[in-house]
Amino acid sequence: MGIEPVTNQAKRNSNRVVAAVCLAFFSGMIGMAYAAVPLYKMFCQATGYGGTTQRAEKQYAGRVLDREITVRFDANTAGVPWEFQPVQRSITMKIGETVQAHYQATNKFDRPVTGRATFNVQPELAGPYFNKVECFCFTDTTLKPGETLDMPVLFYVDPDIVNVPELKDVKTITLSYTMFPVEKNKPVASSEPVKGNSKTISNTEGNLGG
Repeated sequence: MGIEPVTNQAKRNSNRVVAAVCLAFFSGMIGMAYAAVPLYKMFCQATGYGGTTQRAEKQYAGRVLDREITVRFDANTAGVPWEFQPVQRSITMKIGETVQAHYQATNKFDRPVTGRATFNVQPELAGPYFNKVECFCFTDTTLKPGETLDMPVLFYVDPDIVNVPELKDVKTITLSYTMFPVEKNKPVASSEPVKGNSKTISNTEGNLGG
């Protein structure tokens, strides 16, 4: 009979340990859930996974190959009332050459609208070798009614792309942007399209973002 209290105490201590371990695990899972999105973004930017391009720390590749590659430009909208398109559909350039391209966005509604662009490249394996020096992606951009904005992107294709067996014969890369509305705006359906009177302004390197 004298052993029973000791056994019960041991069980209670064991239950406390199990409860503490479960609580710690549950808390850790919550923390991982909150961290998943930024960690996934960092992973994509570091590896080029899913066609994510690289943010270049230097403006030039260091060497330019005597081989050309064509970069095609694509633009899409997803709920933002803008006309969004590349100024030119493609550029043929030397691998390693730093080139600037331009996109253009026009707000077609009668109130200011804020948008934000995401991007990827095809083929996806080319992501780690497509280096953006400057671009407008992930930057909130507000356009007044009828306003047009020039949106430049500066980039180069890393010469190391020719050392990848799956990419050594690639002759074309497609850079695609999709423009989304920023949540703080009111639903765009409540506005009416603007007719004419658009104006053009130019973006600057200081407010381009990453």
